[in-house]
Amino acid sequence: MRSFFTRSSEAKAPPPEERPKLELSGPLLKAGVEFLVKSCESAGGVERYVEALKFKSSFFREAFDEKGKNLDAERFAKLCMFMPTVRRRIEAYLESDGKFAELHVAIRGIFEAGSTDEAIAGFCAAFPNDKKHRWVRDLAAEILHNCDPERQPLMCRWVWDRKANTGVIREVWHGNVDHLNIDVDDDAETFIMLREELSQFLTENGMYRDVIWYVDLLCGQIYATYVSSQGGTYLRTDFASEEDQGVILRRLLGLDGVPAKCARFGGADLEGSAERVDPLKLITRH
Repeated sequence: MRSFFTRSSEAKAPPPEERPKLELSGPLLKAGVEFLVKSCESAGGVERYVEALKFKSSFFREAFDEKGKNLDAERFAKLCMFMPTVRRRIEAYLESDGKFAELHVAIRGIFEAGSTDEAIAGFCAAFPNDKKHRWVRDLAAEILHNCDPERQPLMCRWVWDRKANTGVIREVWHGNVDHLNIDVDDDAETFIMLREELSQFLTENGMYRDVIWYVDLLCGQIYATYVSSQGGTYLRTDFASEEDQGVILRRLLGLDGVPAKCARFGGADLEGSAERVDPLKLITRH
C-alpha cells in the first residue's frame, strides 16, 4: 500500500527563529547581587522586598480581575502609587471621567491581544506618540507583568529601551559600551531572554525560590546603581536623587508606594515611616 507520507509530501518544519543574544557580564551581575543585598539590609533584607513585590502583584491581579472589566478611576489611582513613571503623568486621565473611560478601553484591549508585543503596541497606539506619553509603555508593561508574573517578564523602559539605548541590559553588557549602540530589540522575546539568563545566574549562585522576583530586584538594583551615578541628570525627574541606592531601588519598583507597616508583607516599613499616605496624593508626590 502506498503511503500518503512520502518524502515529497512530508511537511518540513519551519526553521527555528533565532533568539536574541545578550552578551551579559558575569562580574557586573555578581556586583549587582552584592549591592542588592546591601541596599536591602536597612529594610529587613531581600526577603522583605520579595514579599512587597508579591503584594504589589496581588493588588494588580485583584484590580484587573475579569480582564479589568470592573476597574474604576479610584481603584486605578491606588494602583498608580506602585508605578513611578506613570503616577507623575496620569493626572489628566483621573480628573476627567471621559479621559478615564478612554484609558479603560485601552487597558481592556491589553487582555484581548493575541501576543505580548501586540498588547503593548495596541495600547500605545491609543495615545499620542510623543515625549509626554512615554509612560504609556511602562503602564502596559506593569499591568502585564503584575497580572501574570510567571509568564510576563518586567518590560519597563528602564529595563531596556532600544531607541534611547539605555536600560539594565546596557548596564550589564560585556565590555566597553561608552560609544556602543546595542543592537537588541526591545520586544517581548528580549525581555524573556534577559529573565532566563538572570534566573540561571541567580540559581547558579544559590537562589532557588521566588526567582522571578529576585530577577526584578536585581534589575532594579542594577539600574538604581546607574541612576545613583548619574545624579543631577534628567533621571532625577523620575527617580529623585541624592538618595541612597535603596531608596532608588524602591522607587524604580514602585515599592515606595506600598503603605507603610502593611501587614500583608510582614509589617515591613520600606519607606522608613509609619505614616499611612493618601494614594491619590502619591500620584504627584514624586
